Amino acid sequence: MTDRELIQRAFEMHRVSYVPYSRFPVGAAILTQDGRVFTGCNVENAAYGSTICAERTAILKAVSEGCREGWTAIAIAGQGADFCWPCGACRQMLYEFAPELRVLAARGDGGYQEASLEQLLPHGFGPKSLG
Repeated sequence: MTDRELIQRAFEMHRVSYVPYSRFPVGAAILTQDGRVFTGCNVENAAYGSTICAERTAILKAVSEGCREGWTAIAIAGQGADFCWPCGACRQMLYEFAPELRVLAARGDGGYQEASLEQLLPHGFGPKSLG
């Protein structure tokens, strides 16, 4: 799967987000080594702390379907003029499963930038940190 195709999958999820409060839909798509794709959208809640990001939705779907390794890339798509990078909580959860992940951050016009998760979360804390 190409980067553009993965980003397209994230934009497809962006369209089904539940965002009545922020009105900022986000979609995400995780690609695995064997070509599987796990997608997610953000789902807001009136009790704001219960809101879940698109990236974490995709992570939970992957893990709940038995996929805990082999993640190669994640695409995150938002509607705005800025690139849609993962928040700190999402960076931490991604690091748990794929510290060498490629992150594709897309904006509303389809443009995107790429960074490694290590660039976004240098010196990350993960399972290996527990010694």
